[in-house]
Amino acid sequence: MLSAQAVPVVRATLPAVSAAIEEIARTFYRRMFDAHPELLRNLFNRGNQANGQQQQALAGSVVAFAGLLLERPDARPDAMLARIAHKHVSLGVTSDQYKIVHRHLLAAVAEVLGDAVTDAVAAAWDEVYWLMANALTAIEAGLYRDAAVAEGDVWRPMEITERRRETPDVVSLRLRPTDGRPAGTFRPGQYVSVQAELPDGARQIRQYSLSSAPEEGDWRIGVKRVRPTRGRGPEGEVSTWLHEHARPGTVLAVSAPFGDLVLPDEATERGGPLLLASAGIGITPMLGILAHLARVGSARRVVVVHADRSPADHAHRAEQRQLVRALPGARLHLWYEAPGPGPSEASTGLADVRGLDLPDGLTAYLCGPPPFLRTVRGHLLERGVRPEDVHYEVFGPDLGPGHPGRANPR
Repeated sequence: MLSAQAVPVVRATLPAVSAAIEEIARTFYRRMFDAHPELLRNLFNRGNQANGQQQQALAGSVVAFAGLLLERPDARPDAMLARIAHKHVSLGVTSDQYKIVHRHLLAAVAEVLGDAVTDAVAAAWDEVYWLMANALTAIEAGLYRDAAVAEGDVWRPMEITERRRETPDVVSLRLRPTDGRPAGTFRPGQYVSVQAELPDGARQIRQYSLSSAPEEGDWRIGVKRVRPTRGRGPEGEVSTWLHEHARPGTVLAVSAPFGDLVLPDEATERGGPLLLASAGIGITPMLGILAHLARVGSARRVVVVHADRSPADHAHRAEQRQLVRALPGARLHLWYEAPGPGPSEASTGLADVRGLDLPDGLTAYLCGPPPFLRTVRGHLLERGVRPEDVHYEVFGPDLGPGHPGRANPR
């Protein structure tokens, strides 16, 4: 918790910091990348830096954390920070890198706010930073320990054993360790980081959900090619490289599995009812969960929802239907914005769970773009599902409390 001296200072200055936080974030990244250009080339997502999304994510997390320290001083911040910690360990972030961030972030605050940053203000926000940083490093140390790897040592070479085109924009890749050992287990719903060496020598990293069951042995990921939106913005650097160059025999650096959008450790066949709702490429972690449930012969009730632009854009469509049919308690509900020709069991338009038969005691897992998450989560809360029973993941930087999801850029 904040010290008694820092509380009134942070409370008084939080509005000013909040108003300037995006400029502070831009200044911070500029300063840090000027001093450490290797971080932009080999750690941070260059696409999210170019479009400003990473700055917004930092702004949201810092402001939210400071607000939590003021509003709930005795609360542990672990739940709020868990998603960030999982992302960090999947990138191999180490505790000494927090010192680099500290140096440039506090310098950016002073540069942007100028004379308003007195010694007392600097000390108070220094305290905020280290409370957040130390909480993150403690969570991350536990994640490294659970993964049985040294801090930052998450990478190993894996060979692509199979490539399959699922849709015009999605390919799936099966991965196997090059040393012949088993790929290892993971929790259904987790993701891995993949490092790609690009033509300019940069080693850019992206996260991809594991779409196979842990019991299958090899791992499988789905890669959606990121294209400009309405003709604007850059193509995805890593997704484009993987689509154009990744073939059976290609060796990739792949991290250990991480991520907190997972089924609990309880025996799944004795668990309560589930809602698995996805949109677009958000289907991939849901496939991993469904495949696991099918492997263990789960009898729990599962409501499966998927929304997509059209049947042709629906990656793993036949596989998803097959997995649902393998589960006696599962039912599938589909929505397509542009249904294909001929009769269809899918509804037209955007996903709407308000009219579905949702069992009591439901635990919901959502994955997709922010508008989908906000809509479905809102509908579930209207139906009486408890907020703590709605878990979600977004593919893109976490933009703060108003934009639910964990940073998982493709």
